[in-house]
Amino acid sequence: IEHALIPEEGLVTAGDLAIGADSHTCTYGALGAFSCGVGSTDLAYAMYCGKTWFKVPGAISVELTGKPSRYVTGKDVVLTLIGILGVDGADFCSLEFSGSGLEYMTMDDRFTIANMAVECGATNAFFPVDSKTLIYLEEHGAKKPVIYEPDKDVCYSRKITLDLSAMCSVVALPHLPSNVKNAKDVKGLKIDQVVIGSCTNGRYSDLANAASVIKGRKTAPGVRLIVIPATQKIWLECVKSGIAEIFVEAGGVFSTPTCGPCLGGHMGILADGERAASTTNRNFVGRM
Repeated sequence: IEHALIPEEGLVTAGDLAIGADSHTCTYGALGAFSCGVGSTDLAYAMYCGKTWFKVPGAISVELTGKPSRYVTGKDVVLTLIGILGVDGADFCSLEFSGSGLEYMTMDDRFTIANMAVECGATNAFFPVDSKTLIYLEEHGAKKPVIYEPDKDVCYSRKITLDLSAMCSVVALPHLPSNVKNAKDVKGLKIDQVVIGSCTNGRYSDLANAASVIKGRKTAPGVRLIVIPATQKIWLECVKSGIAEIFVEAGGVFSTPTCGPCLGGHMGILADGERAASTTNRNFVGRM
């Protein structure tokens, strides 16, 4: 999956301008890059001419404060934010993250948050470059970063503060990513399938966290479990560490890297009337 592979291969660094013909290209904002999705025509023009056109987005400040509890992750942060903004609350805007809470957001958390910025309409997301970013870039062989920071007198169109210590695990019910509910409030809801993967949550840490919960347990009768690592490197790490075995022994399917059912393509498409719990980024009608 390109949105996991490109950072993993060190192909994007801080200060880059990156575009791609997929809306979740905004993922690379976690590295302090400006990145956004464009249409196929825009991408073809950029490849041919070496230039492209942008409307400079407005800026929304998102300050993260507090320390999250054990099971609160970047996915909970971004879903909570989308629940506040709605699916169009950040149209033509840049989400700029800051605050003391960033200390507790791993790079994988940041990738997840930036990835789903588009789900509230944002053009891109932007994380400040800190020690975690620099270590990640160095470890993955990225070129020398160019660090940009917001102007001191920046005028934000909106300011939002999220207290991570007050946050809980959440889910988005059909049929919008903004239809956010506390996970405990939907306990007992019948599901037919679980999908763990995608460019949002198919990284090694995501699969390791899931495996720590699933280890020693079995999938419930009538429930399918599909686990899809985002890249070949992650797939190999899961095999070598025993994580793949945990999923298989639980009754799950451990797939080769692919977008799978997320884009509505294959490997887990739902039948009529079925319900899935999924780590993917969209729950629109017809998506999966």
